[in-house]
Amino acid sequence: MIPPQDDEETPLLQRPEQPTAKTPLPWDQFWILLLLEMPDFLSSRTLAPFIPQLIRDIGVTHGDESQVGRYVGILQLSSSVAHTLTIFHWSRLSDYIGRKPVLLTALLAHVVSMFAFGLSKSFLGLVVSCVVCGAFDPGDVVIKTLVMDITDATNMPKAFSYMPIPVMIGTTVGSLIGGFLSRPTDRFPDIFGRSELLKTYPYLLPCSISAFFISIIWLVACICLKESVSTRTPLWELVKGGFFGQSYSKSRQPSSNVTFHPGEVQPKPLPLRALLTSKVLTVTASYATMGLFHMALSLILPVFYATPIELGGLSLDPPRIGALLAASSIIQGIFQLLLYARLHHHFGARAIHITGVSSGIPIVILFPVTNALARAYGIGVAVWLCVVVQLTLKTSLLMCFPCLTLFIRAAAPNRASLGATTGIAQVALAQGHDAWSIYYFFIAIVFLAVGTALLLPRDLSPSLLDAFPNGTISYFSDRVTPFLLADSSTDHPQPPMPISTFATLAKWVCAGPTSWAQYWGTYPDIMEELEGRPEWCLDLTFQLRVW
Repeated sequence: MIPPQDDEETPLLQRPEQPTAKTPLPWDQFWILLLLEMPDFLSSRTLAPFIPQLIRDIGVTHGDESQVGRYVGILQLSSSVAHTLTIFHWSRLSDYIGRKPVLLTALLAHVVSMFAFGLSKSFLGLVVSCVVCGAFDPGDVVIKTLVMDITDATNMPKAFSYMPIPVMIGTTVGSLIGGFLSRPTDRFPDIFGRSELLKTYPYLLPCSISAFFISIIWLVACICLKESVSTRTPLWELVKGGFFGQSYSKSRQPSSNVTFHPGEVQPKPLPLRALLTSKVLTVTASYATMGLFHMALSLILPVFYATPIELGGLSLDPPRIGALLAASSIIQGIFQLLLYARLHHHFGARAIHITGVSSGIPIVILFPVTNALARAYGIGVAVWLCVVVQLTLKTSLLMCFPCLTLFIRAAAPNRASLGATTGIAQVALAQGHDAWSIYYFFIAIVFLAVGTALLLPRDLSPSLLDAFPNGTISYFSDRVTPFLLADSSTDHPQPPMPISTFATLAKWVCAGPTSWAQYWGTYPDIMEELEGRPEWCLDLTFQLRVW
């Protein structure tokens, strides 16, 4: 019997011919991955409760409450831009030098960033600390890739059902730290009232505690984590290959922590163009739209809670905001831990994902409804009921992440390119953060996320790749290219236009309708209407007209 052959178009999840036994989870390494999932959420949730108050304290808004959300958005944008520019390179680098050194670098960046944030007395200092964290933060992508490395199709859904545990712990602990330990000399004068350091830097204590926990996690990972990449390229060989044009294809060495069979042909990381298959692009579009909405929602929730009622928020103080975020994280983690694997077994990843992104529609509608109730009746039972319903609906949204990770793994051309494939999806996700504060942009993103979710295959079989000739690498499918590049003046689409760089691909995915219309040059009437009407760029009806 001839064993199955793997090439660059062979998906990692094959449809089994007969039911197979579930592989037990490798707990000797999996518990470390659960621990490594905490720092991202611990650091971000530590900052979330007091960032609006910090913006007020440093005086950058000059007392204008309506500008608080804007400067919070600038902080997030600075981190997002740095993250966008580096995440693909970090994730692809992990395919060559291994996951462990990249993860350790990310943890150190978190520690440095948290201390810098707590010691900052100017808005520029806050921006610099956010840039450092964003530029050296490939942790979430590499952790997902590590989970893919050590699991298979039978135990991966179960593995991702455990991922909410560290998220829940990190979010809960971070929210409590940031909510209750900010400005400690004011809240606990008997304990911290004599500390001149904490009077000068009122937000240093929560940042330092968060950095301390992340340092402990770094130490555990440094000692206990094993490398999952079977063969690695020395970093110096990569540097020589990048700067001096020397080949490093023969320099890959077996990892000492990974079982390696001499007769087995190890797959090699593929070039970027080879990764842009139709299946990867479809999953990337769905991941970007859903993930963008989730991150925007996570950012606007604390700002919405802290903003005065007359300006559209709920006027809640940092301790109450921290308690709300912590309680919602606990509920979301328990729900996913107990139900995700069962729901996946009965309904599949596609159905769960579509249901999750559809829940974003009532989530967005509840923002103005909650504020209207607060204006009319104050913070009462009706307002709290809306808050509870909104946070409950967010639970179903979170279940989209493990579903999309399964699709990313199935779309990867080969196992050696898992990191780069995940990085492509993450780059698309990291774009467009500058529009997170607009409610009607939320509505557009929700509907767009539902639409891209419907494009996902009903199962994880290689059906999307069947049309390609054996051994052919196609980075733009016959389905996607005519849709994007069709000439509106004729019934026949133009020939596919080659796109040679990933930057151009990212522009097409995330730049928006205005850039598309300018690039096509076939919509002069739309461009004429757009003059002086930038708000049309965020209107869903206009987007459908352009498409």
